[in-house]
Amino acid sequence: MIRGIHHVTVHVRDLDRMRRFYIEAFGFEDMNFDGGWSNSAEIDYIVDVPGSAARSLMLSAGNCYLELFQYSQPAPDNAAKPLQAYQHGYTHFCVDVTDIEAEVERLRGIGMTFDRPQGPGKPVDVGIVKAIYGRDPEGNLIELQETAPDCAFDARHLSKAKL
Repeated sequence: MIRGIHHVTVHVRDLDRMRRFYIEAFGFEDMNFDGGWSNSAEIDYIVDVPGSAARSLMLSAGNCYLELFQYSQPAPDNAAKPLQAYQHGYTHFCVDVTDIEAEVERLRGIGMTFDRPQGPGKPVDVGIVKAIYGRDPEGNLIELQETAPDCAFDARHLSKAKL
């Protein structure tokens, strides 16, 4: 039985900085789990990366968790750019908000960017949802959305995990 999404993971360059950012930016709760591994055949097998080593932590994000990893082995390719929305693979996660314009301004003030080639980005209203994509301080893509009251996938319709 699938009970729901447990967590989304973001690989970061600076774990401590990004912990502070996600707590301040989105109000995520620090679960006080500072994990990690090195020289673990079991974890290497799970992540399918021989000789891996990383630090990790878990934040509570409303109805799921947000996990942050900072790999030290193999050395991350810090020159690699985060994925664009149209590229194959996991590209972003979405945070549901109640006042998107105010959140965009607040998040800009603490390091998120919503820039477009023509200037600062603004949320777009497409009827059932207002939305905008932005980037955290390390360039990872995050969507903000504010759903209309009659939206079929409004976050208020989500239930807690069934045990």
